[in-house]
Amino acid sequence: MSSRFFGASLSRSSTLHPKFHNPNSLPNFPKSKPIQSFPLTPLSFSSISEMGDARRPISATIPPPDKADRSELLRSLEFSLGSSFSSEPLVPNPSPLIIVISGPSGVGKDAVIKRLREVREGLHFVVTATSRPIRPGEVDGKDYYFVSKEEFLALIERNELLEYALVYGDYKGIPKRQIRDFMAKGYDIVLRVDIQGAETLRKILGNSAVFVFLMAENELKLVERLINRKTETKESLMVRVATAREEVKHVNNFDYVVVNAEGKLESAVKLVESIIDAEKAKVWQRNAVV
Repeated sequence: MSSRFFGASLSRSSTLHPKFHNPNSLPNFPKSKPIQSFPLTPLSFSSISEMGDARRPISATIPPPDKADRSELLRSLEFSLGSSFSSEPLVPNPSPLIIVISGPSGVGKDAVIKRLREVREGLHFVVTATSRPIRPGEVDGKDYYFVSKEEFLALIERNELLEYALVYGDYKGIPKRQIRDFMAKGYDIVLRVDIQGAETLRKILGNSAVFVFLMAENELKLVERLINRKTETKESLMVRVATAREEVKHVNNFDYVVVNAEGKLESAVKLVESIIDAEKAKVWQRNAVV
């Protein structure tokens, strides 16, 4: 009934029985018998189901799991808990990672990157731009983007590089566009940089990226690898050996260290893969923005 209806009834009562406004002059009505109370019983699941849709009625209690139909058991559990079970992932998909791989000259960065490319899917290996001359066996656009110094300086001017440095008289830099495009597709990004580049990236990316330091098993092996490359003059070889000695001291600025021992490339690559897997399983994910 509406409040308007109740208001009219009360007004009519006041007109017919004005003396009822005096609580001391109420008439003596015969005492009524007490109302008998009845115990309240909850509606069974089947009653609720019958009153609603025409689905199969749910039993009042949760059926034995080893005998009940799975769909009936699920519906009974949902009814008892007061909510339905969601099919959405309990944990969101991990964010794309930026993995920075660095180390002194001669530790085998290129060999690790090449093998990692062969065995691991879902990775994009950023091609670095450089102003140095192309070496025998290298492919433009695959190993590096080979550009002139003038072209490189133009990239700097247009702010198209995430990081760049002058290394042994030549420029090297990381194009931003590659990283953005492939991260948007869900790829993890692998950056192969020298120690100077890694330091710059640490300042830019902070702890949002994963920094991996590759190292030889000892200093003698490191120098032997530099000699075996046979790509240096005696002067440049001396510079690289002296630089490598200093670069080893930067290991504490990295998150992980991987020893790439002679003849054990597979072990080093598997360790890098384990690092990626561990980062993907972290509760607090890194979130790199370029």
